[in-house]
Parts: sequence; C-alpha cells; structure tokens
Amino acid sequence: MTSAPDSAALTTVEKAPTTGTAPKSLAAEAARRRTFAVISHPDAGKSTLTEALALHAKMISEAGAVHGKAGRKSTVSDWMEMEKARGISVSSTALQFNYHSDETPEDQINVVNLVDTPGHSDFSEDTYRVLTAVDAAVMLIDAAKGLEPQTLKLFQVCRHRGIPVITVINKWDRPGRTPLELLDEIDERIGLTPTPLYWPVGIAGDFRGLLRRGEDGIPSEYVRFTRTAGGAKIAPEEVMDADAALEREGDEWVTAAEESELLSASGQDHDQEMFLAGQTSPVIFASAMLNFGVRQILDTLVALAPAPGARKDLAEKPREVTDPFSAVVFKVQAGMDTAHRDRLAFMRVVSGVFERGMVVTHAQTGKPFATKYALTVFGRDRNTVENAYPGDIVGLVNANALAPGHTLFTDKKVEFPPIPSFAPEHFSVLRAESASKYKQFRRAVDQLESEGVVQILRNDIRGDASPVMAAVGPMQFEVVAARMKAEFNVEARMEPLGYALARRTDAESAVELGRQRGVEVFTRTDGVLLALFSDKWRLQYIQKEMPELTLEPLVAAGDQ
Repeated sequence: MTSAPDSAALTTVEKAPTTGTAPKSLAAEAARRRTFAVISHPDAGKSTLTEALALHAKMISEAGAVHGKAGRKSTVSDWMEMEKARGISVSSTALQFNYHSDETPEDQINVVNLVDTPGHSDFSEDTYRVLTAVDAAVMLIDAAKGLEPQTLKLFQVCRHRGIPVITVINKWDRPGRTPLELLDEIDERIGLTPTPLYWPVGIAGDFRGLLRRGEDGIPSEYVRFTRTAGGAKIAPEEVMDADAALEREGDEWVTAAEESELLSASGQDHDQEMFLAGQTSPVIFASAMLNFGVRQILDTLVALAPAPGARKDLAEKPREVTDPFSAVVFKVQAGMDTAHRDRLAFMRVVSGVFERGMVVTHAQTGKPFATKYALTVFGRDRNTVENAYPGDIVGLVNANALAPGHTLFTDKKVEFPPIPSFAPEHFSVLRAESASKYKQFRRAVDQLESEGVVQILRNDIRGDASPVMAAVGPMQFEVVAARMKAEFNVEARMEPLGYALARRTDAESAVELGRQRGVEVFTRTDGVLLALFSDKWRLQYIQKEMPELTLEPLVAAGDQ
C-alpha cells in the first residue's frame, strides 16, 4: 500500500511565475506539472472548493463564498453577471500556482493547473471540452446526497477518456450519510473501488479532523482542524500522533481507527497502478466551506495525479511532451473583458515549449498565427505568459480563427482529434427582434456558435434568418440572449421547438426522415446532418419500422 501524502508540516504555496528562463529539461518541466478539473453535481460545492484551493495557493487573501446562496459573494472564478446573480458557474477559467509539499524535493516545486468548469448541468458540454485538456479529475460528492446524476454522467466521460479520478467527499461539516455507506455506493454504482487516504474523525456534522491511514490501515497521524470565522481563512491544523489523538478524541478516534483497519481488511488500500488504470480512486473527506482537508487534497494531487504525457494525434501516433511545440484549443470565450471586445482561446500545451510572440501554424487552415498576446486567466484577472510547458493552460487573445478542437503547432504538422459535441436535448428558434440589426444578429450567432455556447442548426424550410439553437440545457439559451444584448446590443427572441432528442443521420436517410411526422432534419454548421425527434417513442417507432435508416447516437446521449 502507498500511504497518504505527508501532512505533518505546513506547505509552501506561491503564485506560479509568468516569466522565466528556458527550462533545464523540458521533460523535467512537464514532470512537475499537474493539470486537473473538478467534476460534480450542481450545489456539491465545486466553486467553493475552487475558492478554497485558491486561498491555499495564496492567490486570494480571503475566500469569496459565504454561507447561503442568497447571501454569498461571487467567487473569484465567476465573472459573468449571470454567474454572480445566481451563484452558479457558467464559463471555464484556469488557475495556475506553484505548490510545494513536504514530500516534494526542495528543487522541484510543482506547478498546479486547475481548469475550472461550469457547475450547472445545463453546461455539461463545456465541462466535457475541459475534460479533454486535463490529466486527472477530482470527483466532488455531497456527503448527504452521495452520487448524483450529473456526477455520474461526468464520471463516465472520465472513464471513457481514461482520466484517473480522486474522490473528495465534501460538506462533512454538515449532517450526512455514514462514510462506509458512501464508499459502498461508489463501489456498487460505478464500479470504482474507493481507497481512502484519510478517514474522518467525527460523524458527518461533527467534523473534527482527519486520520491519516498508514500501512494496513493503522493510523500514522491525526490532523485536527480549527474553524475560522465563516471559513474565510485557512483553517489552522494541529498534527498529533495516535496516542495524543486517543486522549483528545476518545471514542471518536477509536471508531475511526477501527474503520480504517476494516478498509484494509477489505482490500481498500491505495495502489498507484490501479489508480492510474481507472480501477480505484483515492478518497479524502473535506469541508470546502470551512477549508478542512483542502491541503490534503493538494498534497494528494501532487503526489499521485499523473504528469502530462504523450497524446495521440489523428493518425494514432503519440505526440511526446519533448516533441516540438503543439497545443490543442479546448475553449473559446468572448466578452470576458467589457473594456475590450476580445476573443480568448484557451489552449492546453501538449508538447514542447510555448514562448510568447512565437508564430505557430493553425492546423485546420494551414495559416500562421501570431501569439503576441498570451495570458493566464482566472475570472477577470489576467497575467501575461512568457513561457509555458506541457500541461499548462494559456489564453490567446484575438483568436478569431480558433475554435474548440483546433490544433496549433510548429515544425512538422500535427493535428489532434476534434472534440465531439454533446447530444442536445433542448431546441429553440432564434430571431432578432429588430430587422434593422440583422448584421449584428448574424455576427452574434457566429460568435457564440464558434465558442460552443450552443450548436446552430439550419435547413432550407426555416431559412438562415431563423436558425435553430440546440443545447444540453435551457439555461444555455439564456446565456445566448444575455450576451447578445450585452456584447452586440441585439434583442433576441427565442421560440421553443417541440423536439426532445437528436440523432446523427446521412443524406440518403434524411430524405425519408423528412417525410415522417414528428421529425425534422437539420444541417449543423460542421456539416453533420441531425434528425430531431419529438420524443423517444417516435424515435423507437421509426427505428423499428425502418431499420435501414442511419440513426446514430451522439456523445453522451445517455438513455435517450
């Protein structure tokens, strides 16, 4: 068994440098990086955890979340007005910081890249794109609710992509289920063996601290936390041995120690190879709101999460981190800075060294692309990037030609596979309220579609003036309307369509499908033909009566 990362002393955290000299070794620079995202169901505490990690990274001096949605401040990772008003995350941003734990050699400070993702289920497609850019994921689970639908859906994406998962059971400061019950649910519902590194002392709602599990589940130490006012500051920690813990906590410590040894008897000890293979998941209990267990999460990421590795290109050939520069765009966002109508493309560096100002080639067009303006972005905060290495996330300004899934490279051409689109479940006709603003309307539609905010569908019957928006969730339509008004000064009208699911088809099948009641065929901007159905029963009927027609599920179609 591999024991939990050492947590006996305070760690040193500092902001990652945005300038620097050439690395001693490109492989070494890649090896010290950890790039991850947090996946969760809405309200599991993802934004609060992001704040807590930023606090421990000393990127902020005080956490932005306070108790209660109605009274909470907006978190630093949220920048859109809708995010602040509703207390949700709609867009994606990236936080980079240096982190040095006790087990890290003095000459190797890790660089942590946290790619923030939308927390609301309506924006699953954006989260999926983010998961193409990370090497590991933190699966955040509510201690009272356990595994929830959105968490399950995103976990399946991680499993499909081979992304190892670290599990954090959050909100242990509130009443909830027993820890053993939660572990059983993870094992039974998703077939992932949980292997706790730390075990809670105190039941859910009475979170006292964490028992660090050693060999055979025998406690190696006890980390006791002290609350701070509103959880705004880093929670002080007191580290003690088992004897001192027994004297301090009594029966609560005895129970935790017995349960820890029981886990070992059941074979639930960490094995690094099985973790990287996606068969097991290290588990940590925490309270992001109180900043309990947050440092342990960071220690675990640094110690166990994989460093950036080779990525296969379209020809299935591995692109090694030491190969010449290449990167993949996974997110495009405009309107992040109201003072500048810029368009920012987030790219994940796959190989080589990125240097600000270098001229790279856009694989999809073959044209050169200048990188004069390169930034790290977290919320509205921007910092210039001079150099970046495999695993790093860089925002390129004024990237009008770039879209999610595009490849940038130097030297010999390389192109990475495109990012699939989620299966849409909601459809709405989009029209401009005023015909005089049709040009602005068209620019807005093109802009938001290229960012991946919605998918745009067209056919000859409806015409180009009334495109159909397709989205995973209806709130994506609200984002379209809000951004059209704020960024393009266009009032838009949306009319829901009575379709519930989509299937990919071909030109031959489209002719017959177009004759069917409750079915309409559209062309997506990328040329894919989509058949929309009024409900799953209509789809099932047509599949049964006309099995020769091409009707293929899209990514994450679920049980449609």
